[in-house]
Amino acid sequence: MRYDLDDLRLFLHIVAEGSITAGARRMHLSLPSASARVRSLEHHAGVALLIRGRRGVRPTPAGTALARHARDVLAQTARLESAVASYARPPATPLTLLSGGSAMHHLVPRALVSFLRAHPDVDVTASESRTPRTVRLLADGEADLGVVLDTEARDCGLTMEPLCDDSLVVIGQSGGILAGRTAVAYREVAEHPLVGLDAGSSLRRSIEKHLGPHAPAVRYRTTVAHLPTLVSLAAAGVGLAVVPRRAIAPGRPLDVCELQDPWSRRTHLLAWGEKARAASTATAALAEHLRQAAVSEPDGGTGVPAM
Repeated sequence: MRYDLDDLRLFLHIVAEGSITAGARRMHLSLPSASARVRSLEHHAGVALLIRGRRGVRPTPAGTALARHARDVLAQTARLESAVASYARPPATPLTLLSGGSAMHHLVPRALVSFLRAHPDVDVTASESRTPRTVRLLADGEADLGVVLDTEARDCGLTMEPLCDDSLVVIGQSGGILAGRTAVAYREVAEHPLVGLDAGSSLRRSIEKHLGPHAPAVRYRTTVAHLPTLVSLAAAGVGLAVVPRRAIAPGRPLDVCELQDPWSRRTHLLAWGEKARAASTATAALAEHLRQAAVSEPDGGTGVPAM
């Protein structure tokens, strides 16, 4: 037995109002038309659905059951239409977020999780990119937001704000050669076997850029693609590693030393490019989620390295 959805809506309005006239008004129908629809419902059901009286109408037991199931049917229909309509809408252009490997470790994933949950209709393309390239793409209007390093983005003409500390430290096995030390120069670190990121990684290239042509020779026992793997290798005593402090999980059994080299002190900046002049609500929201993710990071996003 099939029921017309509009007839079900009309019946629910009549039951809610206690009047065929009022129900017809809510459906923008004439009284004769509404009455005819109710008679058609009762004909299909094979039973009376309304008790008619001088003061209005009320549902019969069969009418009460019909009203209950009608609500479920209409609710399910609304959910179905909404699900299908989401595919019919023209897809919005994804936001483009660029950042270096350090921010991709914790900061960007935290922000994406909260943002994408809060904005199910907005997609984000997040890519790892070194600061010079990120600056160029932002300036050309080819990206919406970027997380860049202050040491490489000075005087670039972009709109920027401090986001969080990204200073580098040296780590090694707990109780190993760094035990009892609080600070060490990179030249001394380079005298020991190291583990590092792949040569093409943004962090590795940034370090080598600041060391310059007279950098000390380094023996890498191995290089890997991801920071968590690098931290695990250092913790296991395979070699020392230079990593962002924020890459170290709180409570991890490691010896951690400050680097005495000035280039090791870095700050992440949140940067907008040409698109920022007409920034969408979604872009502003993603920026706010990045700020909140920075605050929730281990050092609280204060820009002051944890000691």
